[in-house]
Amino acid sequence: MACSPSPLPPSLSPHHPPTVSTPTPPTATQLKRAAVKGALWAAIQNWGSQASSLVVFFVLARLLQPEAFGLVALANGCLAFMQIFLEQGFAQALIQRRTLEPEHLDTAFWTNVAIGVVGSGLSFGVAGWIAAGFSQPQLAPILRGFSLIFLVVSLRGTQQALLERQFNYKAIAARSIFGIVAGGAVGIGMAVTGWGVWSLVGQQLISRTVGTLVLWMASDWRPRLRFSWPHFQQLFDFGSSLLAVGFVGFFNTRINDFLIGYFLGPVALGYYTIAYRVLQVSTQLLVRTTSSVALPTFSRLSHDLPRFRLAFCSVTRLTSAIAFPLFIGIGVLAPQLVLLLFGQTWLPAVPIVRLLAISGMMRSISFFKSSVLIAIGQPIWTVRLKLLSVVVNLAGFAITYRWGLLAVTAAIVVRGLVVFPIGQWVISRLIALSLKQYLQQFAVPLVSAIAMIPVMLTAQWAVISPVETVLPHLGNPILFDLLSLSILSSFGVGSYLLSIRLLSPQIFRDFLRIGRLLRSKTAHQKPA
Repeated sequence: MACSPSPLPPSLSPHHPPTVSTPTPPTATQLKRAAVKGALWAAIQNWGSQASSLVVFFVLARLLQPEAFGLVALANGCLAFMQIFLEQGFAQALIQRRTLEPEHLDTAFWTNVAIGVVGSGLSFGVAGWIAAGFSQPQLAPILRGFSLIFLVVSLRGTQQALLERQFNYKAIAARSIFGIVAGGAVGIGMAVTGWGVWSLVGQQLISRTVGTLVLWMASDWRPRLRFSWPHFQQLFDFGSSLLAVGFVGFFNTRINDFLIGYFLGPVALGYYTIAYRVLQVSTQLLVRTTSSVALPTFSRLSHDLPRFRLAFCSVTRLTSAIAFPLFIGIGVLAPQLVLLLFGQTWLPAVPIVRLLAISGMMRSISFFKSSVLIAIGQPIWTVRLKLLSVVVNLAGFAITYRWGLLAVTAAIVVRGLVVFPIGQWVISRLIALSLKQYLQQFAVPLVSAIAMIPVMLTAQWAVISPVETVLPHLGNPILFDLLSLSILSSFGVGSYLLSIRLLSPQIFRDFLRIGRLLRSKTAHQKPA
């Protein structure tokens, strides 16, 4: 049976930092209730924030040309690089520690504030130099506008870490949704009135500011004016590895933006950004809900390897059962999706969307690697795996960029095919899990998802094409694209669920059980 308990080799026993005292481990029922409740509120946060931010994104995509959108992608890449210092390291160390002292919290808070001040000044000062490096002078003022965000974000890291540690995702959901809605209203208003790329700057600045204020209102912890070097060292010993993970992860995911922008130009980067956004949103909606709860859950179970192993297998099996049909469906429906969401201007992004959908399948089930490695005290393996991915990615880009964006995207998919099995082998060794048995659990979802393709293509030929001929676009292209997506998605989902029901009744029962559980939690959720 996949994921069945087996002894852990002594040489691979996970390491935990020494603690002054160890809290009583939660029972399986207590942990499950906390995790499910946290996952529910994480889902509310995730879907609510994504829906709001996507409205802004779609408006901008229809108002901006690919070249201008490429500039926004470059600015966002620079912002993401600076945010590594704030969103990695100490916050995750606070979540992972088995015992916390007040000095840990104060030290982490003031360290983040110092980083925010330095980051804001540095971003403002080097904006002109970065713009000159890309030969895009209009990039400089955008980067200077983004520089204010670092200081705002630095004020909330410790607060959010405490709430995540307590599974208080209700407060985090409120922070995210209120921030996104406020920022989205400003961003859309600016976009409609002709502010162009500056609507993105205003949207992000307002969103982060409102979100930070909501977090402070939700948390009763307040920093004291003190700093402890011993406690800094304790956090730094663990957080430095995660900071390295953040750096390597940035180059692993964002280096393509800079390379495409520099070698292929902002137009190509605009098309890639749109296609990657489809992949990113799908992964966020699918995985972020559970991955945000995964680290504190895995950390609580790290002392009990059989339960840890079972939790890891369960979450990845369920994720694959949702991710595989989702991304294969995106590949089939890419033309309709791009037309509906972004408009005719972005049709050249369709083949890029289809290639990245393959990458999304592997990415979704490997998304929990970092949480596992952090929870068992082995973040260094995350650094090693991401370094390998960076090396393979750079080699692929160097070989393929001369043939254009499509070839570069194909190389990104090949990178995933190379790195994915290596990462899974590492996880399997560290938690004493049979790699063969672990991979076998993905067979039924993969076969069932592939079986969707001929069903959806047949529906396209037999249903959509005749409707398009008889009622061309129903007088409204957007309405017709929406109708096509609805019909084809229904055929795909129906065929997938039928295959799952026939090939794996257990997965089908898992779907039903989770649906009942979420409905029950929602019905009995008391207002704050």
